[in-house]
Amino acid sequence: MKKKGLLLIISGPSGAGKGELVKRLRATAPEGFFAYSVSATTRAAREGERHGENYYFLTREEFESRIAQDGMLEYAEYCGNYYGTPKGEIEEKLANGVHVILEIEVQGAMNVKRRMPEAVAVMIAPPDYPNLERRLRGRGTNTEEDIQNRLAKAKEELSTLPSYDYLVINYDDMLDKAVQDVFDIIKVEQDSVKRNSGFVVDFYGK
Repeated sequence: MKKKGLLLIISGPSGAGKGELVKRLRATAPEGFFAYSVSATTRAAREGERHGENYYFLTREEFESRIAQDGMLEYAEYCGNYYGTPKGEIEEKLANGVHVILEIEVQGAMNVKRRMPEAVAVMIAPPDYPNLERRLRGRGTNTEEDIQNRLAKAKEELSTLPSYDYLVINYDDMLDKAVQDVFDIIKVEQDSVKRNSGFVVDFYGK
């Protein structure tokens, strides 16, 4: 029985290390195991950005046409531009047994879960608040106002944890453990009965 891929939602507050975790996941997985969801936007491409790699750069008319045709899994308008997740490409990859990583903020994640309850939502978090603050300050690129805004946002984001399926703690200097935790989640979900309801029928060849 061919198994569908999992739509893996990765969220977490700024400073959780989710970006590095996703990079390590993709680097250590077998070829063809993961696909990364490329978002669409109506904003202009910045220097060095490439269509289909960083974003799908669409006109406002193209984006709204996709919305009208139910072609966006989720979307939002921010500072006069649309941002969203194209649906068709994701569904095609999942049908072919490829796991799709969707690194997305909390609001978008909840929208995706409403549309696709079978998606697996994983919250990536630092071990505690002091650690998060230390990481943000350690970057050396954020103003005090920005740090306080990010800390406040983290509190808001972590309050949504009950809506997620799993929590992965990303400890300092233990990224490999966090990566393995995500691989273990994928294994458990793929072997769950709810995702293998057709096994008995296939077993008897009916």
